[in-house]
Amino acid sequence: MVAPGLVLGLVLPLILWADRSAGIGFRFASYINNDMVLQKEPAGAVIWGFGTPGAAVTVTLRQGQETIMKKVTSVKAHFDTWMVILDPMKAGGPFEVMAQQTLEKMNFTLRVHDVLFGDVWLCSGQSNMQMTVLQVFNATRELSNTAAYQSVRILSVSPIQAEQELEDLVAVDLQWSKPTSENLGHGYFKYMSAVCWLFGRHLYDTLQYPIGLIASSWGGTPIEAWSSGRSLEACGVPKQGSVPYNSVTGPSKHSVLWNAMIHPLRNMTLKGVVWYQGESNINYNTDLYNCTFPALIEDWRETFHRGSQGQTERFFPFGFVQLSSDLSKKSSDDGFPQIRWHQTADFGYVPNPKMPNTFMAVAMDLCDRDSPFGSVHPRDKQTVAYRLHLGARALAYGEKNLTFEGPLPEKIELLAHEGLLNLTYYQQIQVQKRDNKIFEISCCSDHRCKWLPASMNTFSTQSLTLAIDSCQGTVVALRYAWTTWPFSLCRPGCSAVAGSQLTTSSASWVYAILLPQPPE
Repeated sequence: MVAPGLVLGLVLPLILWADRSAGIGFRFASYINNDMVLQKEPAGAVIWGFGTPGAAVTVTLRQGQETIMKKVTSVKAHFDTWMVILDPMKAGGPFEVMAQQTLEKMNFTLRVHDVLFGDVWLCSGQSNMQMTVLQVFNATRELSNTAAYQSVRILSVSPIQAEQELEDLVAVDLQWSKPTSENLGHGYFKYMSAVCWLFGRHLYDTLQYPIGLIASSWGGTPIEAWSSGRSLEACGVPKQGSVPYNSVTGPSKHSVLWNAMIHPLRNMTLKGVVWYQGESNINYNTDLYNCTFPALIEDWRETFHRGSQGQTERFFPFGFVQLSSDLSKKSSDDGFPQIRWHQTADFGYVPNPKMPNTFMAVAMDLCDRDSPFGSVHPRDKQTVAYRLHLGARALAYGEKNLTFEGPLPEKIELLAHEGLLNLTYYQQIQVQKRDNKIFEISCCSDHRCKWLPASMNTFSTQSLTLAIDSCQGTVVALRYAWTTWPFSLCRPGCSAVAGSQLTTSSASWVYAILLPQPPE
């Protein structure tokens, strides 16, 4: 990140706070501002800020001349903070939020205007989350498509590091705003996330009520920077040392982004989180990612639940994007598929017992060899966001009969005498092409195993047969798309096995094959 951006980010919020605050030290939290979205019912939105110890604070919600509610609290002596929880509100607006501090005979008043109630989503991760609408396919058309989405409000957190957990954000790059072509396309990897914006736009199309989107991301960063010390300790992550990996180009010190860019948001009432990260861990603590990622999810959930006084759901929906593909030489051929596998805690699918209430957008079929930002940064963020929103509709909003994930085998049958392996899928499939290398079997002989291609034999709408006669030993496992760049074509649904509607593709996976056991 360039230094000037950080300097501006530090100065502007201070000016805004000074302008809004008549009382010394009396202010809203940094992200409470005009044009914001607060979480709607059934949760109560949290309003908080800083003030003079011992002072009384009255928070009033108004619509026009009508007072909707009043909440009274006091400033905590040791923390100089105050907090109220509004009664649950239906989606809609606009409203005005007014806070008044009273100390002896002095009154100081703060106001924020054009406040809406809806669903609030936090978007975080590294550079693929940080890419702006200016960097995606059909950018001009996407940037011009904002008029119908003025109830989708956006906020972008400044890239800041901290050694200790901060109470409030040091700075914001973009305060709560209505979307415009300027703030959505401010530059490359600056301000608003394209994935976040497009995800929110799809949600608005479906829900037809306000959506609040908060972008807090930083390119080239490993998961360790976004994790609290306690979650890293739980996974046995080695103590911080030098990081001589070219996949890590951003801050890598443990917890520095958690401290400065996530922890300060913990009091906010959220609907859910979407996450796009993992590229910086393909050569860095790769084997621990199957612990560090689920641990991050669990820790964020607990922290936001506590910080919001129980208003954010304890197991709020958490969506993430599967790693796409990369042609660069800095990634080993095993790093990407390992992280893809570890993104699911080694289950191959979500939600699962270690990752409840999670959803994933498959992206390994969205490769982009000609991306001017490097093949690791594919420009098709529209399909990524569309798949994410399908998962949110199913998991977060409980929509039934919605296809939101790619096909996975529900039964694998070994027909050893015929030299075949039969896969039965739980949903209809389309075999796009006969790729004879996309499936591999683990063939073991004399206590040694190796992976061999298993060519496609026959297929139907819900089954697929693979030839395994190349194995002269025992077949013990099967894996799919276990490579950095699985498909020669780069377009949605180009995977060898796709969902029947081509909106979903199968993820990378590896399954052990349960063989009949000899009698004792």
